[in-house]
Amino acid sequence: MRLGSLRPALHSRFWRHVQTASTAPRGRFAALGSEELRHLKQLLGPSNVLTPEEVEREDLLRYNQDWMGKWEGRSSAILKPATTQEVSAILKYANEKNLAVVPQGGNTGLVGGSVPVHDELVLSLLRMNQVEALDTLSGIVTVEAGCVLEQLDQYLAKHGFMVPLDLGAKGTCTIGGNAATNAGGLRYLRYGSLRGNVLGVEAVLADGQVVDSLYALRKDNTGYGLPQLFIGSEGTLGVITKLTILCPARPKAVNIAFFACSSFEHVQRTFSLARQKLGEVLSAVEFCDRSAIDFVLKREAGTGVRDPLEETYPFYVLIETSGSDGEHDSEKLHRFLEAAMSDGDAAVQDGVVAADETQARALWRLREGVSDAMTTAGYVYKYDVSLPLPRMYELVEETRQKLQEAGVEATAKAAGYGHLGDANLHLNVTSLTGRDDKVLELLEPWVFEWVSKANGSISAEHGIGQCKPHFLHLSKSESAVALMRTLKATMDPKGILNPYKVLA
Repeated sequence: MRLGSLRPALHSRFWRHVQTASTAPRGRFAALGSEELRHLKQLLGPSNVLTPEEVEREDLLRYNQDWMGKWEGRSSAILKPATTQEVSAILKYANEKNLAVVPQGGNTGLVGGSVPVHDELVLSLLRMNQVEALDTLSGIVTVEAGCVLEQLDQYLAKHGFMVPLDLGAKGTCTIGGNAATNAGGLRYLRYGSLRGNVLGVEAVLADGQVVDSLYALRKDNTGYGLPQLFIGSEGTLGVITKLTILCPARPKAVNIAFFACSSFEHVQRTFSLARQKLGEVLSAVEFCDRSAIDFVLKREAGTGVRDPLEETYPFYVLIETSGSDGEHDSEKLHRFLEAAMSDGDAAVQDGVVAADETQARALWRLREGVSDAMTTAGYVYKYDVSLPLPRMYELVEETRQKLQEAGVEATAKAAGYGHLGDANLHLNVTSLTGRDDKVLELLEPWVFEWVSKANGSISAEHGIGQCKPHFLHLSKSESAVALMRTLKATMDPKGILNPYKVLA
């Protein structure tokens, strides 16, 4: 089923590093001395402790610097444990010696939550990457926190299951990091959040105590839901070392369609029709504006990547269906197309349906490539917010108006894209001339205040990190923040776990 032409997209990943310093003063933590370093090497073995004195700075960048190059610390040592027992021993010793520690997975976060601010020890979980067990009847998997998301999904695919999470960074991010940040992703609409799919967690507290809540049960109503304390805590309450996750069956039939809309009102109508007509097989509904598509096409110029439609439109919607009966799903998609492209004020003006897996990947590339494309085009200011669906695009429009009034619209370009299914907008503003403090002053705190007034959330899926602690009050009540502080003080009295993050 085809509505237009489609040419496959090619992907080339690269980025520009632009370093900025954190304004958070160093806490009253101890500095790593020769005695402490010697002890840590005895715990882990010399090859699993990296220090600036022994390793070139470039080799330490993957641990010290976030992937966008916005935040860079200077860790006194990178620690690479292989077991929960080693994590426990590290934290017990660090707590005794008052050494600050930053837990780290794949380091793909967008708010600086997984890199040091000063000289904190980096606790890399990448060696803890094994799938320990899979119940092929229930689909419950037990996995170590350092397992890369894509590798976990490939393992599950062999047994007919899938991870209930899909991210653009799936080839690098780890499942433990995903849980620690409660990552959202592309198929939240179908499978919900990690909070709803993670059944159990093994975590290590700041004093080295191992909390075993690694349940493999879908129902367990015996007191406090302890795993939920660690999910979304960004490593500030404990270090997740293992998880049990409920995984859905892998769909046998997948359809990808890419549609053009003339207004955001039509985008909303398309989403509404998709929910009505596609029902249980609907697995993703994404949108992006023309500016976002232009960034992708410009970045891929000369690679053969082209607009899949002959004409340009203000908005685009990508829809994915997943099911077990290809004929049944195709019929549902056909009925949706009839409704969406009906005569009169049609919700959809044009579109294309992927005829094979290659074309499907190409269509997904147009949506998933936006973040990288805008990052490589200059210095990007990224905002990940939740808003009432009718107001999602208002923020993009008012941002452009603000940039225009300030006279910087020629060099500061705004684009909007995101997940319609959970009303999650990604607002990106790229300064084509590099970092521009004038642009930053225009955007912050204005963006966060705008979102708060619209009854939204300043962080839909990226977390708080070192980027947004001072704006937390715009999404959390005073009493809620006070309770968060109480939990932090109780579980990590010395504050050694991921300091300067989440709570300012």
